[in-house]
Formats: sequence, structure tokens, C-alpha cells
Amino acid sequence: QLEDEALKFIGAHCPELVTLNLQTCLQITDDGLITICRGCHKLQSLCASGCSNITDAILNALGQNCPRLRILEVARCSQLTDVGFTTLARNCHELEKMDLEECVQITDSTLIQLSIHCPRLQVLSLSHCELITDDGIRHLGNGACAHDRLEVIELDNCPLITDASLEHLKSCHSLERIELYDCQQITRAGIKRLRTHLPNIRVHAYFAPVTPPPSVGGSRQRFCRCCIIL
Repeated sequence: QLEDEALKFIGAHCPELVTLNLQTCLQITDDGLITICRGCHKLQSLCASGCSNITDAILNALGQNCPRLRILEVARCSQLTDVGFTTLARNCHELEKMDLEECVQITDSTLIQLSIHCPRLQVLSLSHCELITDDGIRHLGNGACAHDRLEVIELDNCPLITDASLEHLKSCHSLERIELYDCQQITRAGIKRLRTHLPNIRVHAYFAPVTPPPSVGGSRQRFCRCCIIL
């Protein structure tokens, strides 16, 4: 039942605030969170996942007021766009973890900005960001964080991602885990080539079951969905 009025009091009276979790506080809007950003300049971790009313105004306010931000979780905040993430990336250079799952409007432009301005990025979730392509992953793989920082990247349900993205990530020697569930253009061969360069990486992927052959002699073979963890 938390509303913007509570956030306005916190922003006005808690300047030392470092961590704030507002996950699924559905009544929160830009007004309340902007007050937090303006009053809590030491903020390092913000979770607003599921706060579906917030817009790019929040990202702008974070970029202008909270340069120490390290963790941002905004999963299912579908109104956020490349414009807001551009402002954020250009001002919050200490970002280490970002959960952007179901931020459905973002494109490769966001990844380009992160690759240029966020050298400390370690964990990035882009699940269900269906506009992301291989080109965005290419920039990320060539970015400042790629070689010795990036540890986890989640690309579940990104239909435009192909084996080319895996090629772009093979020089990310710090990469420990990659999520590829329901990336239908990813192949087993592509994963195998990635593991040639990163033998310790954990790859979570799903492949559709093989089409069963016609039943023979009245018996029926059963096939199940399969996922691989390498």
C-alpha cells in the first residue's frame, strides 16, 4: 500500500540512505521516486522492479543526482526507453548490476551506452528485451567491462539473438554464466564454439524436442522438452 507520500518523507529526511527496495510497490510513480533521487545522493542500490508506472524521468533523476549507484533493478518497467538509459549510463559510471528484464522498449542503443560508460558492469539481465540484436551484444563484448568484469548475461527470450552474439562474447574471459532459454536462433554448435574459448562457462539453453518419428508396431515413443546446462 506504499504511495508517493511516503517516499517524499524519506527523500526529505534520510540523506544517508544507501539501499532502497520498492519491488512491486504498484502505486509508486515518478513523483515519489524523483524525491528520493534528489534527497538521497548516496543511493547505491535501487530495486523498483514491478513498479510499472515509472518512466524515463526516474532514470534521468538517478543520472543527475545519484552518481554512486551500483545496482539498479527495474524488471517489468515497460515504459523505460533508450533515452532514459542513455542519461543513466553517461552519469552513473559505477553501475555493477542491472536487471532490465521485460524493459521491452530498449534497443541496442542502450547496450552501446553501457559498453562505453559503465566499465564496472558485472551482471546484466536483458531477458524478454526482444529488440536487442547481435549488434548490441557486439558493442557490449567490445566494451570496457567485457574483458575482466562481466560475469553474467541473461538473454532469455531475445528472438533476434544468434550464434553471432556468442562469437562477440568469446573474449569476455570473466564471463561465468549466460542464459539463452528460448533464443531460437542459438544452436548447439554455437554454444560449443563459445565453450572452446570459455571452458568454465555455464550455459543455460533450451532446444525444442526432435520431431518424433511415426509410431511403429503400435508403440509410441515419448519425447520431452529438453534444456541443457553446460
